[in-house]
Amino acid sequence: MPLNLRSVSQLTVAFAPSSYVRVTPSAHAATPLGMSFGKTRFASPTDFFKILYIAKDVVTGVAETIIRDRFEGKAARQLIESEVGTWGVTEISAKPLNLLDLRTTGLLRLGISTDIARAKNQDEARQFSQIVYDETDLEGILYRSRLTGEDCVAVYDRAVTGKLTAGPVVDLLTIAALVSGLSDLNIQLIKS
Repeated sequence: MPLNLRSVSQLTVAFAPSSYVRVTPSAHAATPLGMSFGKTRFASPTDFFKILYIAKDVVTGVAETIIRDRFEGKAARQLIESEVGTWGVTEISAKPLNLLDLRTTGLLRLGISTDIARAKNQDEARQFSQIVYDETDLEGILYRSRLTGEDCVAVYDRAVTGKLTAGPVVDLLTIAALVSGLSDLNIQLIKS
């Protein structure tokens, strides 16, 4: 897929996330900005670069990392506390990042599939992200969660060190907004 660099330039924004969150396994609490290769929306399909995801709020972070599509078509929409208890959350802030803004008409302006930001299948998004990483010096992609509609940032590894700061990782179950946020998604948190 060809990348129109003029359109990319027009869609590049300097964005400084403040008090965004990262939901991460508690096992990685000692490295809140740690990254590894994965099979996520904007990850490198060839494991050439690593990526770190942050969300505007806890509910979006939980929806993107823990819930995803697991309750699709199910009447019982329950998360077990013991599973949620294996996750933590950290607050992330950043110096201004040069990001490709795909929140509104970016994909249309680039002339590429809207599936890149919104489809369940993420293969095309990974290929697109690899092209962005290879052909630009952008530090990530600003997009909207397909699950909650809130802002998220996929930060490329080249921008994490020196641009992002993280607070301590705290147990997700201690976050006051968690239960009400899950309720807004019609999900109940249960003991077992």
